[in-house]
Amino acid sequence: MEIRLASPILQADSIVDGEGVRAVLWTQGCGHKCLGCHNPSTHSFDDGILLDIEEVKAQIDSLEGQDGITLSGGDPMYQVDACLELAKYIKSKKMNIWCYTGYDFEKDILGRMAEQWEETKEMLSYIDVLVDGPFLAEEKDLSLRFRGSRNQRLIDLRQTLASGQIVLWTDWQTERRS
Repeated sequence: MEIRLASPILQADSIVDGEGVRAVLWTQGCGHKCLGCHNPSTHSFDDGILLDIEEVKAQIDSLEGQDGITLSGGDPMYQVDACLELAKYIKSKKMNIWCYTGYDFEKDILGRMAEQWEETKEMLSYIDVLVDGPFLAEEKDLSLRFRGSRNQRLIDLRQTLASGQIVLWTDWQTERRS
């Protein structure tokens, strides 16, 4: 199986794409095309590079000092099958997963992804935090952690799926450990 990525190399040591020090997998392809997107070069579905999933797994194996991996882009939800396979592998390495999507969790993911629902549902089960919603330039807020506009949410996906209600992620656990 292949995945289309914006960069053939995982970006290590990010501190802005989720909690802790993380590696980021930049998927290629996004139909949202948000005005003011910080990564517009990932919008095209034809650009980037196709990599075999095994090559990405080898990069994951070589990571050191990373707390987790963030799936970003582009939008990982456009490549659910490949991202699902990687999410399973990432979890086997005992790493947490954050995922950024321009889709709204309730309206788009739960409401409209029926054609790939089984794969989408399984992929969601591996994600710890889902950052949902398009970037909206009129709601841009540079004071927010891990997101660019006020409409975007940090959803604790494990708690949300277990309870059936949206549970927002907070960093209280991080603060308590300090």
